[in-house]
Amino acid sequence: MLDQNTSSQAAPSDQDEVTLDALVIGAGVGGLYQLYQLREQGLSVAAVEAASDVGGTWFWNRYPGARFDSEGYIYQYLFDEALYKDWSWSERFPGQPEIERWMQYVTDRLDLRKNIRFGTTVTAAHFDEATARWRVTTDTGVTYSTQFLVSCTGVLSVPLGGLYPGEDTFEGDILHTSRWPEGGIDVTGKRVGVIGTGATGVQVIQTIAPQVADLTVFVRTPQYIIPMKNPKYGPSDVEAYKDRFDELRSTLFNTFTGFEYDFEVAWADLTPEQRLERLETLYEDGSLKIWLAGFAEILSQQDVSEEVSEFVRGKMRERLKDPELIETLVPTEYGFGTRRVPLDTGYLEAYRRDNVHAVNLRKTAISHIEAKGIRMQDGTLHELDVIVMAVGFDASTGALARIDVRGRDGRSLREDWGRDIRTTMGLQKHGYPNLFLTGAPLAPSAALCNLPTCLQQQTEWISDCIRHVRTTGQTSIEPLEATEDAWVAHHDEIANATLIAKTDSWWVGSNVDGKPRRVLAYAGGANTYKDKCRDVAESGYLGFRLT
Repeated sequence: MLDQNTSSQAAPSDQDEVTLDALVIGAGVGGLYQLYQLREQGLSVAAVEAASDVGGTWFWNRYPGARFDSEGYIYQYLFDEALYKDWSWSERFPGQPEIERWMQYVTDRLDLRKNIRFGTTVTAAHFDEATARWRVTTDTGVTYSTQFLVSCTGVLSVPLGGLYPGEDTFEGDILHTSRWPEGGIDVTGKRVGVIGTGATGVQVIQTIAPQVADLTVFVRTPQYIIPMKNPKYGPSDVEAYKDRFDELRSTLFNTFTGFEYDFEVAWADLTPEQRLERLETLYEDGSLKIWLAGFAEILSQQDVSEEVSEFVRGKMRERLKDPELIETLVPTEYGFGTRRVPLDTGYLEAYRRDNVHAVNLRKTAISHIEAKGIRMQDGTLHELDVIVMAVGFDASTGALARIDVRGRDGRSLREDWGRDIRTTMGLQKHGYPNLFLTGAPLAPSAALCNLPTCLQQQTEWISDCIRHVRTTGQTSIEPLEATEDAWVAHHDEIANATLIAKTDSWWVGSNVDGKPRRVLAYAGGANTYKDKCRDVAESGYLGFRLT
């Protein structure tokens, strides 16, 4: 299944001008598979990647404690059984170094390096209506002329920066978690401050707490925390999950969030005792199961949300014990599951160490950063040697918005999304022919899906669409405005009925000043989304303009 047609492969080139059938931006989970599929079609295709190697988020996120919170055996490609079975994970939720090695394994197994130009950032992509081709410029001076352009730039790839005055005056090290130095940084015996307690902040804090002299955590929004159970795998464990390959391949693409588990029972169908018993069982699983396979009603019904939220709060209180820590670290202003749920390994217990201090930013905010540390609005100075920014990303739209993307009539994608974040199924955008998107707004992969599941489904749809355009003798495809309007309306009807829409988070873009508010991820389920995408393809792309 891995035999490759090499007649049309496009190797990275030192030419100033490169002509292609297709160009892929990004060499992460989506980009690698997209490159492979288009090359298998016999297209002249290449990928460009800003990093020096493959991996996407797993190249950039080298911070201490970075690891999966999807089980390793489902965070995989499922298009080839041998590719799947010839890699073995060492534990249930592997860490970043092992994940990066896996992505390198996939790249080398599929012989993709020769088609990737590393150290290359796309600066502009302009559609030429006369030729129906994209002209793509890069920071290396190489320009690409390509019929099809596929963005695999990642959901969380543009870190927020410049949030606090005086960052450039700090005399120590300021590090963003997604731009962690490749060789790491030694924090042993240092005074470290961490700003942010999302999933990334949780992993950093619990990892470095025993190493540093003093750790000050600036808590902006407390998170619902679920303990991770992460057993090491022996040969029998590895054999057991590999034997499930066919089961996983048939299951993952047909669940609400692309995980192996799904919502199975309705809240109203159980007695209070049965509900509690189910919550206890799911909590003890030590995974995201309590969130993604508990009760779907937590996303839409306030009374159910409150009861499940209080269950998780109770578990957190038991672990924290201290009333002041409970006030600082246990969320009460939003419901469980309406924001990203982190898994932890001793995160809450870290705050009970003598060298760890939690600063409640809801009581006193950060004023600015100065030479010696972080100054609060009440005048307090926290003297630090290292500041870790776990402050989040311009999610889903940020990577493409950094590029000067211009479609028909010179329209700007940055300006379009600056007014209103709209796509057609998160796969294309009206006004931008032959531009394909992955991990984009209004698709489950923007937040509510096990990413490899959704990225495989999306890149396969894109590959089939490109094949259709070529085999029917057309040159371009673009959704009609009415088609986009209909998808946005459908998306919003579902999203706005959820509690997610009422909760501030990166899921709605509220963490970025001036970003239009819209639930970024399709909330109708990855399984439903897959079926709707399939229906479009089977209709011959009804509602799309082919020329």
